[in-house]
Amino acid sequence: MTPRPALAFVSLILIAGAILLILFTLLGGAVGGNPVNQFYFLEADTSGLGNAAANSRWTFWNACGVVDGRNDCPGARPAGRKFYLESRFAFAFVLIGLFFAVCALFLGLIALCSRIGSFLSSATCSVALFFQTLTAALLTAAYVQGRNTFRSSGRTASLGRYNFGFMWAAVACLFLSTLLLCVGGVTGKKDKTYTSRTGGRGFFGGGRKRSTKSTRSRGSFIDPERQRRMEKEDSD
Repeated sequence: MTPRPALAFVSLILIAGAILLILFTLLGGAVGGNPVNQFYFLEADTSGLGNAAANSRWTFWNACGVVDGRNDCPGARPAGRKFYLESRFAFAFVLIGLFFAVCALFLGLIALCSRIGSFLSSATCSVALFFQTLTAALLTAAYVQGRNTFRSSGRTASLGRYNFGFMWAAVACLFLSTLLLCVGGVTGKKDKTYTSRTGGRGFFGGGRKRSTKSTRSRGSFIDPERQRRMEKEDSD
């Protein structure tokens, strides 16, 4: 029995998990409810910087204030234009990756019963993996640079462990699902090739067929000899 359905099922769980993690990072700053109001990429001391709050948190959508340890996001308030534009590129990439991840999830349903579905879902998932990796790398580089800039000016700053954990965990889920779908497609091909060679009779199917043919061949030589012996007995 081919392990393709089991591999496809595990891949579906991983892809669904990656989609959920990406959505968590997108909801931070856009939704004020708990627990997403604790998701951010960077928190820094911005007191005295124009109209910024004493402490600010950066999300995909805006720069938020902090109230009782939670995001306070009344509107977009970017603290730096360069920093803001870098996050916009990552925002476009994450949406592209999310789209292909959703496509891979639906194609993964076909992978449960088809080798073609495994390969198609794997290819689509690899595209999602590419854009998600690009997004995670770009955001990590941008916000680490921002954190270091704040610290170099004597201000406290720290990265948001939840958002970065979600981003890189989504990368890991998409990588594993891509690998499992490829293995499922290749394994299904090997199983099909083996079945066609053995004719669906297992390891000893061909041997039994040759044995039957050999018995029939021996019978074709024995029958004439027996017939001549019987004719000789009749003549005596």
